[in-house]
Amino acid sequence: MEIRETHPFDLTPAEAAHLQEALRTRVRLTGDIGEISLVAGVDASYVKGSNVIHAVVVALGYPDLAVVERVAARTETSFPYIPGLLTFREGPAVLKAFRKLRSEPDVIFFDGQGIAHPRGLGIASHIGVLLDRPTVGVAKSLLVGSVEEPGVTRGSTAPIIRDGETIGMAVRTKERTKPVYVSVGNRIDLFQAVDLVLATARRYRLPEPTRQAHLFANLARKTGIGEDRQTGLPSPEARREG
Repeated sequence: MEIRETHPFDLTPAEAAHLQEALRTRVRLTGDIGEISLVAGVDASYVKGSNVIHAVVVALGYPDLAVVERVAARTETSFPYIPGLLTFREGPAVLKAFRKLRSEPDVIFFDGQGIAHPRGLGIASHIGVLLDRPTVGVAKSLLVGSVEEPGVTRGSTAPIIRDGETIGMAVRTKERTKPVYVSVGNRIDLFQAVDLVLATARRYRLPEPTRQAHLFANLARKTGIGEDRQTGLPSPEARREG
């Protein structure tokens, strides 16, 4: 998959925060995503006690959510673990994985924040700008803002508010489980993002793209996978043509 642009990641924390401030002005909070036939999930896993990072991208057909392609990449980083700057640890591995991807997903889900971030540029927004693709942040915890508990039924939502503005939505994807925290990454609006999260979270708390990415990231960390792993299913191009 083509990476539209990139930038140095070996920055100081102050330089990284400054770059986030600049890149957030390029985030698009609306977009016409059109017909969706492929979605993807992104996640990263760390080797305990080291700076080795395994990032993965898993592409799935839509609406069937069958896995089409899985790729993994391994990198080492010297950037420290700082909440709000995780893209500078994970970003190089994530982009390396995307370069291996043959699929062209219409929407990409990230295990992390979009604009619901201290500087409005979580990993879903940051990588979304570099890829120039529609992206959605699906986080398991709240990073910034305040939110009330959504209703107990599946599909219930509650806005995440910061400085009087809605920056995301708490979404109940499954009854009797904690909500996920959805925010725009890039080139999609919040209502589209929430609808897609619910459409792809059919049995579990996490939407299937990020659930599959989480499973594969753990496998990559445990086994050292750093090369493409195909499913044996028809290629994305064949699926589109069929």
